Amino acid sequence: MNNTIALKSNNYGQIAGKLVSIDGKFEIEDEKFYEGKLEVERLSDTVDILPFTISEKLIKAFKLSLQKGEELAFGGELRSYNKVVDGKSRLILSFFVKEVLEIKNLPENNTNLLQLVGYICKAPTFRITPFNRQICDVLIAVNRLNFNKSDYLPCILWGRNACLMQNQKIGTKVNLVGRIQSRVYKKEVSSGVFEERIAYEVSGQKLLIVESASEDSTSEIGA
Repeated sequence: MNNTIALKSNNYGQIAGKLVSIDGKFEIEDEKFYEGKLEVERLSDTVDILPFTISEKLIKAFKLSLQKGEELAFGGELRSYNKVVDGKSRLILSFFVKEVLEIKNLPENNTNLLQLVGYICKAPTFRITPFNRQICDVLIAVNRLNFNKSDYLPCILWGRNACLMQNQKIGTKVNLVGRIQSRVYKKEVSSGVFEERIAYEVSGQKLLIVESASEDSTSEIGA
């Protein structure tokens, strides 16, 4: 697998798959955007159902039908925003489409690839599973170029990358290559009552420590 792409910004990825649904639309400064979900296959024959946001301008320019099952390929950024759900603030992720790509022009097996350059903003959480697998969860803040805003992206790493990440300090600058994945889990919403939910995260495959944080860097960078 050639798991590299030209890094056009601090946050650039490519996803390709079949359209599952268009879930809604909204308007910002007289520009309309549509929200949908794309089914992206993994090498393991399972799939990720990934949310995306695309402008009406791109839809019209590339004459997209947005019919269920349509094969689509996008380039863009994984973005985050806070949304109040049931009285609580939740971090929502969506792939923001900046370009429509030709599936046939994508490198083989590169239908889900993301490269990030950002900063650790919460202390990494390391654990070992009952099957002796090393896992590390970390939240990375990625600055949007030309915007006074950052995206806060939950990431998960495995094996040697997990071991490397676990001792990194808040404020450390990292370069991470991976893929966007969806994960179904059950959350207890009341005593004995569970609700099925979907979480989205970046599954890291390559990790480079660009610049270590100073020794006195201990405060969390707020999302």
